[in-house]
Amino acid sequence: ALQGEEPANFEFPLFTKSNERVDILLNAATRRGTDEVVVGVVGVGQDITAINQSQAELTRVANDLRLLIDTANAPIFGINAEGRVNEWNRKMAAITGFSKDDVFGKDLVDEYISDEFRESVRQVLDDALHGQQTDNYQVPLFTKHGDRVEVLLNATTRVDAAGTIVGVVGVGQDITAINQSQAELTRV
Repeated sequence: ALQGEEPANFEFPLFTKSNERVDILLNAATRRGTDEVVVGVVGVGQDITAINQSQAELTRVANDLRLLIDTANAPIFGINAEGRVNEWNRKMAAITGFSKDDVFGKDLVDEYISDEFRESVRQVLDDALHGQQTDNYQVPLFTKHGDRVEVLLNATTRVDAAGTIVGVVGVGQDITAINQSQAELTRV
């Protein structure tokens, strides 16, 4: 600023008399005399310590939630408003054999649901995309090896900070073994 150039805002730490750190966002502007010669700098600062602390806490909570979703002992997936997979936790990968990389960006219904169930599963997901959540819906998925697995699903609407619906998150339970046991009991 003393050279006559207007720098962008910048952040720097300032330490108080009691040695506490305060984060400052500073805007420095060149001060000129009547002859347009630089005579100094005017600085306007703002204490952004609380903002930075809040952002750090939000990042920590988001990371904790991401870890919780990824390591949960329940299959969890998410789709965006177009029905494309944008969340796939470890349990979903273990049940289906498809990794996150395999499924991300792909249409969940078209790629992983059999023809006979596509319409009903699509309807449940579309309902959730319109704010109508569904609990305990049985979804048949196919594994990477072509085997069928059954997931009892809760389809929950996902919204952004403004309340706009941006997708669906599905949290389920693998009920394949339960269904096989019931079928065996019925057969006997």
